[in-house]
Amino acid sequence: MGEPNSQTVSLGLVQMAMVADPAQNVATASALVREAAAQGAQIICLPEMFNTLYFCRTQDVAQFDLAEPIPGPSVEAMQALAAELGVVIIVPTFERRAPGLYHNTAAIIDADGSLLGKYRKMHIPQDPGFEEKFYFTPGDLGFRVWDTKFGKLGVCICWDQWYPEAARLTALAGADILFYPTAIGWLPEEKTELGEAQHTAWETVQRGHSVANGCHVVAVNRVGTEGDTEFWGQSFVSDYYGQIKHRMDSTAAGVSIVECDLKAQEDFRRIWPFFRDRRIDAYDGLTKRFLD
Repeated sequence: MGEPNSQTVSLGLVQMAMVADPAQNVATASALVREAAAQGAQIICLPEMFNTLYFCRTQDVAQFDLAEPIPGPSVEAMQALAAELGVVIIVPTFERRAPGLYHNTAAIIDADGSLLGKYRKMHIPQDPGFEEKFYFTPGDLGFRVWDTKFGKLGVCICWDQWYPEAARLTALAGADILFYPTAIGWLPEEKTELGEAQHTAWETVQRGHSVANGCHVVAVNRVGTEGDTEFWGQSFVSDYYGQIKHRMDSTAAGVSIVECDLKAQEDFRRIWPFFRDRRIDAYDGLTKRFLD
């Protein structure tokens, strides 16, 4: 696989549009996972809350009925699929932890179908059309890394992608690849004036995480229009130089397969040793809300 001196891993990005029926979303995702695996993907990532519509556009207590425990039906379906296909799958869902306690969570499933663990979204936004604080309790598991059959990966979720601290702590825990399952889009009143700027900011900050941490970053978005929100797709992979290795379409559902060379990534870290030169004695202020 790859050049003799390379250590490649094949990533599968699943970009999809969701419908109201969770079972149909699971079926659609399963077909796309099969397609990605057939094309050689070893680690496959689904978008944020892949089995539901993005219900956070409004505040509605009935939407809590969509939450599932982990493990639960959607995650268990993906565990069986991972075991059948021999692939790692990142499965983001709406987690029911207890009555009245819910998280935006990603389950990490190894290639034998085992549930390695989960990541609970740490940063929770609250904006028009993104009413997430109503639904989600902030994560309490910290920033984690899983040593899967095909490599060490870290997972954060959507709003986390704007925070360099999240990327840094995940990379410091040993992640070679940072995955960001996402549900981000434009509101009609903003798209004309700010649409390009918003997308540029979203992509640029994550490419910066790639460089600063010497790792690959994978952002997997949904597509389609839900209510007034137009999800902008454009799932991508950036390498340790912040270069876009692949960017998907803005409207089409489907899969993309991207090869990443982890040996070349290690070579980058040797010549640009950011971890070595960090002044860990001078960063106390990062634990404060503001330095006033």
